[in-house]
Amino acid sequence: MRRNKKEIKDPEVIINLLKTAQVGRLGNIDRHVYPMIKPLNFVYDDGKIYFHTALSGEKIEDIKRNNRVVFELDLPTAYVKGDNNPCSAKYLYRSVIIKGRATMIEDRMDKIVALKRLMEKYQPDGGYEDFPAEKLAITGIVRIDIDEMTGKQDI
Repeated sequence: MRRNKKEIKDPEVIINLLKTAQVGRLGNIDRHVYPMIKPLNFVYDDGKIYFHTALSGEKIEDIKRNNRVVFELDLPTAYVKGDNNPCSAKYLYRSVIIKGRATMIEDRMDKIVALKRLMEKYQPDGGYEDFPAEKLAITGIVRIDIDEMTGKQDI
């Protein structure tokens, strides 16, 4: 990291960001060798990232072709106005960038556990039943195994 003073050195701060951020962005390379970024809902659980997806489509084909991915999230905290000097304007934020490998989860019980974790994150008050078998059959779960993780902040 070029500006070491902005690096988040406390792993607990990074993990808290992963647990509370609502949207993450998956980055990979498409079939035309263009970098692609896709926003998605996700959950961080047991040192891994999980998200749900269709079983087919561009995202899945890209992962099958090359499972190396990046995952990014950011949490803006405030905007600081620039007074006379526009260069003094800035956004205060925290962000995380992960490099890892994406894998489709095949095991039915592992899929259910990941979906439960997603529901616990996005609907913590409950109010939902078990996942219908017909929906599980058409829902994909991707797990990102983390190779490298860095956090950055300007607060």
